[in-house]
Amino acid sequence: MKNTILIVDDIHPIFMEKVEAFGYLCDYRPLIKPNEALQILGDYDGLVMRSKFKLNREYIDAGKNLRFVCRAGAGMDNIDEAYAAEKGIVLINAPEGNMDAVGEHAVGLLLALMNNFNIADAQIRDGSWQREANRGYELKGKTIGIIGYGFMGRSFARKLSGFEVNVIAYDKYKTGFSDQYAREVSMEEIVKHSDVLSLHIPLTPETNGLVNEEYLFHFKKPLFLINTSRGKAVQIRSVLNAITRGKILGAGLDVLETEKFPSLAEQEWFDDLKHSGKVILTPHVAGWTFDSYRKISEVMAEKLRLVHGS
Repeated sequence: MKNTILIVDDIHPIFMEKVEAFGYLCDYRPLIKPNEALQILGDYDGLVMRSKFKLNREYIDAGKNLRFVCRAGAGMDNIDEAYAAEKGIVLINAPEGNMDAVGEHAVGLLLALMNNFNIADAQIRDGSWQREANRGYELKGKTIGIIGYGFMGRSFARKLSGFEVNVIAYDKYKTGFSDQYAREVSMEEIVKHSDVLSLHIPLTPETNGLVNEEYLFHFKKPLFLINTSRGKAVQIRSVLNAITRGKILGAGLDVLETEKFPSLAEQEWFDDLKHSGKVILTPHVAGWTFDSYRKISEVMAEKLRLVHGS
């Protein structure tokens, strides 16, 4: 079987339509179980996945004929990239497909936090009308610190461009990236000037647990924290402690150290998180909109076309 692709997660049908037009045969199995995929992976030239399983050495070895893997999203932390490269497997992701969704979601979380939308809504539904208690902050004139200036960080900065804010960005792996949306700075300047801290970083050994007690201690001003990147980059207990101290004014978290139930409910910090009026939670959906669902598949198909033609 030549040019066959195993698709193990739900993706928009536009992907199949486009890649079949230039010669691929798609086997669409979004309900397949990980162990079932492991057994048949060796029969395919390509794999399309989201987060069904970690593409570790076992899966890569099983996919003895794999030439490419498409990740329907931005992050590649569930793929052993080094081992895939060693095996000559081309890796394709699609951050261009969901960067607008992430940027807009981050802005939404920030505006909701700064204006107490969640608290005010709950109070009114409970028969309480509290104007003074829900006085908010304006974005205008604030300094927004962005960690990570890839597709997601730049999208967030671009979405903020109409708010008359000062956007500064730090990226350990890039230099010379200042543009009309953000100014490149050092981490020291992020820590000194930020009124808002927004994370747009992959999960790596360096970013795992980045936001902890020590890191937050160094910030000079009380701040709002937004995380739409990876949950393990932020230690939730440290955030809750910083909220108690007034160091964090509010946190908008689309991702958490532990996600999904029942595991989430078993975390020692979950009850405190759940009852904190200073936190807004969303279930890892920042990059997952009706629009990005299609755009991710279009981006993957176009990148695969370029690989196919090379």
